[in-house]
Amino acid sequence: MGRRPTLVAVSGPPGAGKTTLALALADALGWPAVCRDEIKERMVAADAGRAGNPDLRTLHEFFRTIGDLLTAGRSVVAEAAFQDRLWRPGLEPLAESADLRVVRCAVDPELARLRIARRAADVPSRAVHADADLMRRIEAGERPIEAWVPIALDVPRLVVDTTQGWEPSLARIVRFAAGSS
Repeated sequence: MGRRPTLVAVSGPPGAGKTTLALALADALGWPAVCRDEIKERMVAADAGRAGNPDLRTLHEFFRTIGDLLTAGRSVVAEAAFQDRLWRPGLEPLAESADLRVVRCAVDPELARLRIARRAADVPSRAVHADADLMRRIEAGERPIEAWVPIALDVPRLVVDTTQGWEPSLARIVRFAAGSS
């Protein structure tokens, strides 16, 4: 019997640099990357005018895609905010068929706010994520970056500071993801 596939969940609060790290990690490992925000952007564009909650459809498609890849024996880098209470129900069943590892992005909250504002202004596809509303809520103290709650599953995890590049280095993150450290 072959080795079980690995699922690396790249998580962190908004503006933490999750997508950038997840794509670099997937590229370095030669694994597919499944990014929740990219799925939502494609679904909203394809489903223009469709009734229903795009976040729920996105969540279903996100976990279905990851599950299909794992079932096919593929290791995967999955990226999303992965707050514990919202994402644990989707991650726990996947841990039955894969080795789950968590990479948690940490960032200075002020830098995260600046990143959110910058991408809202510079990336038109971000409109589907309501970044402007998120910024309003952050500024009003309704959803501070610091309130984000990390995944609390009992699995290997690595915290990566994304404030100035990646600390630890991408090479160290790759070793962790591959299970060789």
